[in-house]
Amino acid sequence: MSNPEHSLGVTPPISTALPTDAEKRQTDALFKELRAQGTFESQAETEKRWAVLADLQRITDEFVKRAAQESEPHNSILIRDARGRIFTYGSFRLGVYGPGSDIDTLVVVPKYVTVKQYFDIFPKLLEEMAPPGAITDLTPVPEAFVPIIKFEYSGISIDLIFCSIQSLRQLPDDKEWNLNNNNLLRGLSENEVRSLNGTRVTDEILALVPEEKTFKLALRAIKLWAQRRAIYANIMGYPGGVAWAMLVARVCQLYPKATSAVVVRKFFTIMLNWPWPLPVLLKNIEYNQSITRVAVWNPKIYPSDRNHKMPIITPSYPSMCATHNVGRSSMAVIQQELERGVQIAEEIMLGKRPWKDLFEKHTFFTNGFKFYLTVISSGRTKEAQNTWSGFVESRVRVLVQKLELHPSIALARPFNKGYDRVHRCKTDTQVEEIQTGNLSYMVKPTDTATNGNAKDESKVEVKAEIKKADGVAPDSAVPTVKEEPNDVVHLGTVPLKPEETPVKPEAKDEDDGKVKLADIPEKELEIEIYTTNHYIGLQLVEKAKSLDLSREVDDFKAMCTSNDIFKAELMGLTIQHVRNFDLPDDVFEPGETKPTKPVKKKKRMAEGDPANGPMAKRQQMATAPPTIKSEQ
Repeated sequence: MSNPEHSLGVTPPISTALPTDAEKRQTDALFKELRAQGTFESQAETEKRWAVLADLQRITDEFVKRAAQESEPHNSILIRDARGRIFTYGSFRLGVYGPGSDIDTLVVVPKYVTVKQYFDIFPKLLEEMAPPGAITDLTPVPEAFVPIIKFEYSGISIDLIFCSIQSLRQLPDDKEWNLNNNNLLRGLSENEVRSLNGTRVTDEILALVPEEKTFKLALRAIKLWAQRRAIYANIMGYPGGVAWAMLVARVCQLYPKATSAVVVRKFFTIMLNWPWPLPVLLKNIEYNQSITRVAVWNPKIYPSDRNHKMPIITPSYPSMCATHNVGRSSMAVIQQELERGVQIAEEIMLGKRPWKDLFEKHTFFTNGFKFYLTVISSGRTKEAQNTWSGFVESRVRVLVQKLELHPSIALARPFNKGYDRVHRCKTDTQVEEIQTGNLSYMVKPTDTATNGNAKDESKVEVKAEIKKADGVAPDSAVPTVKEEPNDVVHLGTVPLKPEETPVKPEAKDEDDGKVKLADIPEKELEIEIYTTNHYIGLQLVEKAKSLDLSREVDDFKAMCTSNDIFKAELMGLTIQHVRNFDLPDDVFEPGETKPTKPVKKKKRMAEGDPANGPMAKRQQMATAPPTIKSEQ
């Protein structure tokens, strides 16, 4: 699909030059590398996705009919014409999904269908109308900002959000009907507008690029690069999928005739030199509309909008900033990665390097930092941990913002993914050990797969629990965190209920020689604990001598545990320090080198040696690494 470039973008193109043969060859090489990297799925897998979406459309129509019957049981015409629509957004709608990707999906219904009916009726219909066993991990989340039901349908992960159009008594019986009309937003709340805007923004992006095919291949490359370099996650303060898509789309507008390889190369150059906080826009922002009360991004009016460091603005009304989470540290990291991208992409286009060099994995754990903080959320049940860990994850960037204000911290970089593990233990004391990062009771991956507690890593961005680094003894040459007993928000003291001892029948003579019930050992009660770790790399300012993080840690814990989500009897939260050489093996892939602890050189000095005098000792103290303190 081709769009006339004269109508695209807020500025004229930089170049409309046609591609050279060399640029075409580099695009072919990029396509082959992306295939080799496994970013494309098979035709059969894609057809399966469309079949699932067709089933969801059928279930949605039945859902709306049942809602109509419940709302107006005597209105036969309303029931007869009742219908809903399934829309997609995100990577699937953009056409850049890969093996194991989920499908971001939206259910749109008429005004008489309520959120309550969505959660009461739809989950039951899924299990009733889907093939036997097709629906797994069904999780309605009514308390979410946007109403959502999460589940897997025939192994495909689905996030299904909901919106009732208040301006429509019935949805049109037109397969070409879409959500692009701004008037559909009338009467909707902010969360309902956000529900619709996922699809509206995605459709607008596709409509604003000169060549969809060029855009999609370039976006696949940039997405893979951002994921490999660990700068892809809106919730952790990095651009998310939509933001990266808008950046690539803007470059396509500036070079409408370029090949995908050229777009990728220009992407790094343009974005590295972009004059932030000048916003990236795909079209002019629509102001002076009175359709919805949801605020349109406007730094001239709203102080919070003026604080956005890297504003990337959605094209659909009401325009919003897709990167409001980006902070000082994450922006610095993005700039570093763009610099690296410029150097490699230039050499690739000159034929000096292969495309695979651009997609090398990050060095966050192998060569990133000397000091880390790890935020450990824990839960006694899988359901409790899913809720709690998701909430804590959404607040990690708040901790990062507080750390950035500390005078001794130059940069606080959160890793873009969490690490999950399941543990089994037998006492409350062991539970507390697990809370603070002890992995002695961790279930092996093979055991986890057997009991069904392991996440399928092909369906979610890779997550794996990390070990807690054992406390490092205070030493002038080694930064340490002083750990106090009250540095832990405990899971609670839920008493362990021992298994009831069965009544044992009296032994009789004729039972001699037979296995007696008393001889059978009773099975010990096991407690399952679920943990999620998030790591923050700390880069200290030059000559930093100490780092007291107790206030930042305490404030973060108080913020999280004061929320209604927190249940002391089920959930826990701790924050630990980790040195790079204490990082667990779980975070390293085969072939990666784990940092090692520096070996101290011991020298014997004569009593009269000047190197052992008071002046030398003061110099040693002045150059010693800082002590990191984070106790309450």
